[in-house]
Amino acid sequence: MKIRTALLTGLLLNTGLPATAAETEIATVAGGCFWCVEKDFEHVEGVISAVSGYTGGLLQNPTYRNHGKHIEAVQIKYDPAKVSYAELVEIFWRSVDPTDAGGQFCDRGNSYTTAIFANSDEQREIATASKEKLQQSGILKADIVTPIRKAGAWTDAEDYHQDYYKKNPVRYKIYRYGCGRDDRIKELWGNEAHKGIS
Repeated sequence: MKIRTALLTGLLLNTGLPATAAETEIATVAGGCFWCVEKDFEHVEGVISAVSGYTGGLLQNPTYRNHGKHIEAVQIKYDPAKVSYAELVEIFWRSVDPTDAGGQFCDRGNSYTTAIFANSDEQREIATASKEKLQQSGILKADIVTPIRKAGAWTDAEDYHQDYYKKNPVRYKIYRYGCGRDDRIKELWGNEAHKGIS
């Protein structure tokens, strides 16, 4: 039975079919407006989907209208055979301003702060090591304030927030440009900025 399962798995992997749930993992990050984080990650090879939502607070059913004590975040489903968690963390750093404790770009307040929510001890160790290495590198001229937190309760954001950049491309571009997100990332990271931003 094990041999047959292994053979079938191998055949599926070689056919280019989507990875099954057992072969995928979840990364959870917060980087300001979840519309932007979702778009940045959905274009990464190996990422299967990115879902906007609320986490990090105490309400049982947060919504966009009452999520002030929660953080806008994104759950990224990915195929670890194509992209590693460590690679996703590096992309995350280079698509946000991890030195800003008050929010991100034009969006201010707790809801828009950055965080990495570790879904396992292994993820926490990888994210912590990455943060320490980045701080010591001197690439950024200020301290990294993004916390590494344990993942907790998660609530998907309302349907109209999911894939907002696809549903409302013009409004999304106006918002992103007006918020100064990409200009700040390029100013902060230079050539190190994540190539998929905008």
